[in-house]
Amino acid sequence: MNVVKIFKVTREWTCLAALLTATCCFAQSDPGPRGGAAGAGAAIGGLTPGEFDFFNNHGIPQFAQVEAVADGLGPRFNLDSCGGCHIQPALGGTSPAVNPQLARALTMAPGNTVPSFITSSGPVREARFIRHADGSPDGGVHDLFTIAGRADKPAACTIQQPDFDAQQANHNVIFRIPTPTFGAGLIEAITDKAIRSNLASDPGGAKASLGIRGHVNTNGNDGTVTRFGWKAQNKSLLIFSGEAYNVEMGVTNENFQNEREENPQCATTATPESHSGFNVGSTDVADIVAFMGFMKFLDQPTPVSSYGNVSMSSITNGRGLFVSTGCALCHTPTLTTGSSSTVALSNKPANLFSDLALHHMGSNLADGVTQGSAGSDEFRTAPLWGLGQRLFFLHDGRTSDLLHAINAHSTDCGLLGGLLGGCVQSEAQQVIQRFHALTPSQKQDLLNFLRSL
Repeated sequence: MNVVKIFKVTREWTCLAALLTATCCFAQSDPGPRGGAAGAGAAIGGLTPGEFDFFNNHGIPQFAQVEAVADGLGPRFNLDSCGGCHIQPALGGTSPAVNPQLARALTMAPGNTVPSFITSSGPVREARFIRHADGSPDGGVHDLFTIAGRADKPAACTIQQPDFDAQQANHNVIFRIPTPTFGAGLIEAITDKAIRSNLASDPGGAKASLGIRGHVNTNGNDGTVTRFGWKAQNKSLLIFSGEAYNVEMGVTNENFQNEREENPQCATTATPESHSGFNVGSTDVADIVAFMGFMKFLDQPTPVSSYGNVSMSSITNGRGLFVSTGCALCHTPTLTTGSSSTVALSNKPANLFSDLALHHMGSNLADGVTQGSAGSDEFRTAPLWGLGQRLFFLHDGRTSDLLHAINAHSTDCGLLGGLLGGCVQSEAQQVIQRFHALTPSQKQDLLNFLRSL
């Protein structure tokens, strides 16, 4: 091979790498997390005095509480507090700058080994195994830590952590990071009809021409639209709360009654460990109801019109480009809630920048996990409200750079099919090509707009 051919091949592979992951060939850059006030974490306006009191005196304290074994923590868990995972830029958000799974490991999970994929400056992560040992589909969460080294453990508890190194060597581990819960009550109050109608609408045939299809995930019993979680696998905030309490912290509750590991040496408390009080005159509510109330009454994030050195005109131009490139075809800027018994949530605009539907995101993002009708490479369109202060992106937190996240939406099977085999193309492929066709200043305006949300 002569020098010209070597240069040509090298350049082709360099451009391929840039297409998938890099920012090196672009003159623009991610402005980074926006400074200033959080613009999120407060209660939604218009709550009744009772709802506001519940948010402040039940929801916030319970969401922030650090759980002990006496509260039901374990036998296996990922963290001992909802608020530890959901804290950026305010309580209810997502992964903070310093990962509590590492920072608090010595006191929270003494004697445990912190897995290699948990780093100080990386995102909070849960690990899921793609396959069981017999090769059948798994997809479930395998908690990072055990209570076996804690002083408050049952005396005979000696369970071991999973062998994450071996599972990673077998390419059997995928990750999920916490989703922000701001505006969650508004998302819950959007009607199925509004979600389905928005997905089906295609003025001018723009979706069809770009290969954008999508479908909703649904509840297997009543057929209604599920909408919470990376694959829109959870129906309601109460189900989301109960599952997270049991899966992430090991606390059994009235939604998830059974221990995930019924080890008689470690799971010694009666189930459900967290439940409502039923004594005469009792006003005690289950912890999961407090979690639900906190998330239900959280306001949606407030965008800004300018920040730092970014002007209003740049943000305005970026918003127009967000629409013209086709980003808004999936990241629907606003959906309106239906009639709700919570007046503060009734017939309100939810500026979530999501259609809450599932879309094929291609081989580059596929995680091999199926949840409901969401297949291996299908994910819910991530709501973008609050993105301006988010630190980690995509379902597994693989990047902190918006350009990397945008490029990861792209899987061009025409270019890669012969190299990777079995390539699945992303529905966003042509939209990303439109983004690449923008001038550097236009790309910068679009990035500036995203960081204003």
